[in-house]
Amino acid sequence: MRYLVHMVVRLPHDMDPEVASDLKAREKERALDLQRAGLWRHLWRVAGKYANYSVFDVESHDQLHELLTSLPLFPFMDVDIIPLAVHPSALEAQPPG
Repeated sequence: MRYLVHMVVRLPHDMDPEVASDLKAREKERALDLQRAGLWRHLWRVAGKYANYSVFDVESHDQLHELLTSLPLFPFMDVDIIPLAVHPSALEAQPPG
């Protein structure tokens, strides 16, 4: 199941810079692990914002929830999720040949 996920990070302005740096480093490592595992298929930054659009490819809604809540920055995120389906005009929907 594929999902388009929009994440906006809102760290508190008074957060200790060392705490913020640690969270960001752990977030990056977790994101890289999920990408290497093939679960976080695409990741794009929104220019000028602390936000991204991502595509996840997971087995279920529950697995997506578990992955998102495992992100170190999750407590500071606003998350919007859109389930995706293959479009009939997409190349992947066409028969081989």
